[in-house]
Amino acid sequence: MAESEKELYKGYRGPGLECLKKFEAYIWCDVEISTHDSQFIGFVLPRSEKADEFHIVLKLRTGYNIGVSASKITNIKVNGRKIANYKIPEKMFPYSPNKPRVVLFGTGGTIASRLDYRTGAVIPAFTPGELYGSVPELADYCNLETEKLYGVFSENMGPEQYKTLAIAIGREIEKGVKGIVIGHGTDTLHHTAAILSYMVQNSPVPIVLVGSQRSSDRPSSDAALNLIHSVKTAAESDIAETMVCMFGPTSDSYGLLHRGTRVRKMHSSYRSTFRTIGDIPIAMINKDKITPLSDNYKRRRNDKDVTILPYFEEKVGMVYYYPNMHPDMIDSMVENGYKGIIIAGTGLGHVNKPLYPALQRAKDAGVAVYMTVQTLWGYVQMYVYDTGRDMMDLGVVPGANLLPEAAYMKLCWALGQTSDLEEVKKIMLTPIAGEITEREPSNGYLIMQGGIPEVEEFISQYRK
Repeated sequence: MAESEKELYKGYRGPGLECLKKFEAYIWCDVEISTHDSQFIGFVLPRSEKADEFHIVLKLRTGYNIGVSASKITNIKVNGRKIANYKIPEKMFPYSPNKPRVVLFGTGGTIASRLDYRTGAVIPAFTPGELYGSVPELADYCNLETEKLYGVFSENMGPEQYKTLAIAIGREIEKGVKGIVIGHGTDTLHHTAAILSYMVQNSPVPIVLVGSQRSSDRPSSDAALNLIHSVKTAAESDIAETMVCMFGPTSDSYGLLHRGTRVRKMHSSYRSTFRTIGDIPIAMINKDKITPLSDNYKRRRNDKDVTILPYFEEKVGMVYYYPNMHPDMIDSMVENGYKGIIIAGTGLGHVNKPLYPALQRAKDAGVAVYMTVQTLWGYVQMYVYDTGRDMMDLGVVPGANLLPEAAYMKLCWALGQTSDLEEVKKIMLTPIAGEITEREPSNGYLIMQGGIPEVEEFISQYRK
């Protein structure tokens, strides 16, 4: 059956459609596009319905996509046409009695996927067969099983998902699983890592959260390597903690294992976006070996004992202090029945004096208020200045070196168990999973400021 015009020009309209018709080019055509000053070679891709009408989109030979303004195109030479098939190959995942059983829970992150250019939608690879077809190296490490718990964007993860994950992890540990991997979108991955560190305690096996910064259709995708590293960790590592496994440097030379309560997403697009804050990563990992960077971690055990505590109080808020913040920011949460508030304060843990009456009202209402620092590195030290001591008199509790997100999740978890503020305080300030440390490592806080001579000299030794 001949393709309809809609199928031949899928997604194109306006100037883009007119340009393709002018040069008799269609989607999936292998073309050479000339503009006044450039030439591009690749396949014409379909466009999604919500895309603009002014560009022709090409899949270049390099694998990257590029949009070319239709108004600048002087010629399109068509060299052929082949409709792409982006169905994920599926092969039977090989079973080996000598390899450990690992379970991969899916929450909606596209850790292994292909982009369907016909619809603009991402097709996730999730069954063991699909994952094996996409990343066959996984079979080198384990017998993989998968279970899709949710299919949501990471910003839509919440209490229901956290509790379900914790219970599912406990169930698999009781069955004797040797390691657990959780595929997750990167934007709130560190939030989930923190809450699971509190909800799942005394795990005898590794629990590894993993995501990808770049989709699998891109040559620079980190998806496959992150997945390989996380599965290897779950199958072979002796680190029995909740961790995040992502790229170490921007290159693909190794990955890092970050403790779930001390990790944070620090760049919107870098593959090395996740960094350990206030400590050093637990380990480095590549396809061949896992190299501990610290010996301060809980070891794998052969038993099935685990403590699952799936508690979460939803009426907890977090505010990032800024100059001229008004007291109604605090009052609104108190008036709306919030039971806890995390403040990311300035310096050693400060806010302005106009907030003091609101903090007093929060104290009078029995709201648990904890201070963290927006610097991320360093400790809350509210006893240094009068302002800090005044806030402690108003009921604000210093949160040591809890990261704001880790503090938020812990306060939700604590208030989910008790409304007794003294008991909440005991829970909050008692370290459970490395969320509070006695000191920061001397080699932890190293930020290289680009542009200054000594840093440029250092970088020049490694820049190719």
